[in-house]
Amino acid sequence: MKAKKRLAAEILNTSPYKVVFAADALDDIKKAITRSDFRGLIAVKKIVKSNVNQHSRAGARRILAQKKKGRQKGRGSRKGRKNALVTGKERWMSTVRIQRRFLKELKEKNLLSIPNYRNLYAKSKGGFFRNKRHIKLYLAENNLVEKGNKVNHEK
Repeated sequence: MKAKKRLAAEILNTSPYKVVFAADALDDIKKAITRSDFRGLIAVKKIVKSNVNQHSRAGARRILAQKKKGRQKGRGSRKGRKNALVTGKERWMSTVRIQRRFLKELKEKNLLSIPNYRNLYAKSKGGFFRNKRHIKLYLAENNLVEKGNKVNHEK
């Protein structure tokens, strides 16, 4: 019967493990010798191909739902290089835009003189400041804020 299953599998273009013989047709299957015999049995559904072992997507959907909520995205779950999620350029653009926006705000509120603004702008462009808070610290340490005005140190 193993050889018959293999032959049926070749005709059905599938694995022998997926070939199922009908229980009531075992005598007919034992008598079958040629490929045409097997084709006849397949035509009358005495030999069928089962669709077992199909991989379920339920687990994948569950994980995707969690990822949409922002979970399961820690360091251990990440694949790829360090900058695969957010490229180095995008991270830089975001940092510099925040710093420039802050400097512009200070200039418009007349908290920064134009020469100081240009100096800080250039420093920001050169990557001197780590973040917005670092700019605030630098301003406080070097007394660059115009007299009579104070920079708000909270967000």
